[in-house]
Amino acid sequence: MHDAFLYASVRTPFGKFNGALAQTRPDDLAAVALEALMGRAPALDPAQVSDVFWGNANGAGEDNRNVGRMAVLLAGLPVSVTATTVNRLCGSSLDAAMMASRTVEVGDADVVVAGGVESMTRAPWVLPKPTRAFPAGNVTAVSTTLGWRLVNPRMPSEWTASLGECNEQLQERFSISRERQDEFAVRSHRLAAEAWAKGFYDDLVVPVPGADLARDECIRPESTVEALAALKPSFRPDGTLTAGNCSPLNDGASAVLIGSEVAAGAIGRDPVARIAGRGWSALEPQAFGYAPVEAANAALARAGITWGDVGAVELNEAFAVQSIACVDAWLEAGLRDPEVVNAKGGAIAIGHPLGASGGRIVGTLAARLAESGERWGVAAICIGVGQGLAVVLENVA
Repeated sequence: MHDAFLYASVRTPFGKFNGALAQTRPDDLAAVALEALMGRAPALDPAQVSDVFWGNANGAGEDNRNVGRMAVLLAGLPVSVTATTVNRLCGSSLDAAMMASRTVEVGDADVVVAGGVESMTRAPWVLPKPTRAFPAGNVTAVSTTLGWRLVNPRMPSEWTASLGECNEQLQERFSISRERQDEFAVRSHRLAAEAWAKGFYDDLVVPVPGADLARDECIRPESTVEALAALKPSFRPDGTLTAGNCSPLNDGASAVLIGSEVAAGAIGRDPVARIAGRGWSALEPQAFGYAPVEAANAALARAGITWGDVGAVELNEAFAVQSIACVDAWLEAGLRDPEVVNAKGGAIAIGHPLGASGGRIVGTLAARLAESGERWGVAAICIGVGQGLAVVLENVA
């Protein structure tokens, strides 16, 4: 077995729904990230990329027909470079990175690319095909932007509740107050804005040609707990989840370059982190927000370390409530300080374009480890329909 290393990462700014990236097709967003990633390794002959694993949660519109392969072609890589598209919903690009690292570890390749893309703005409406031609009744167009659609009637109704309702149930289970959620959201915006102001993201983010967007579009540094407290609940009349303490709808792409130790010469740069452990977990679909807990625990066990060793965590903030629940569980398991979680802001502020978020948190985690000198970090993400993924990185920068 070989070790797999992270050599470079890059992403686009994350645009808001109907925002600055609304006119950019998802396959073009993917190509921007892929081309920029190759630019981080100018010594690398693109023909030496053995495979591309690309995450995408939708696939119902312009991201159809294997958007990973479309990105390879649109980015100008040789036609000999293969690609596949991975769909594990919100975990798609983290899953892609995990697949890429396994490919290197078993010796099937020395240089592999992983990444992901989502344009939630451009996700189409779909019509189910009728069982018979020319039905007499009306047919409803269904949005593919987010969540369940065209649900199989055999699925139990508790499994197919809305994402928001599922997290209201999580709030009840763990008694996480509206105030804690709003405080968590304000922290996300404050830290993201500070990180941008201090230049942390300057080398991680590349602009999208034709789009007037230099930074993530949803960050609101002026957010306050008092302002968020005035927002109405989004999913229950008496609920605690609002537009202010949940991640927004977004567009964006991310990419990471993964290779073996011997690939450093061909890539022309030293690795920044080793992929030291991977974990995955599943539970009841309605409890999906809590799935990162066991996924991260499993990744740590495979890396041979404990929570006490971890100096940085990137947890995708799908909802403040599920993020808090996960962090609370990890603190009980030995995480030494909650402030190491999302110290550069999280998805509530930065955004959550589903297929791209896993690549974002991996790249951010590696950059945080390099900046701080901490040895170990965890990237984790919750996934609709009751799953979670996690990766442990070891700093080698």
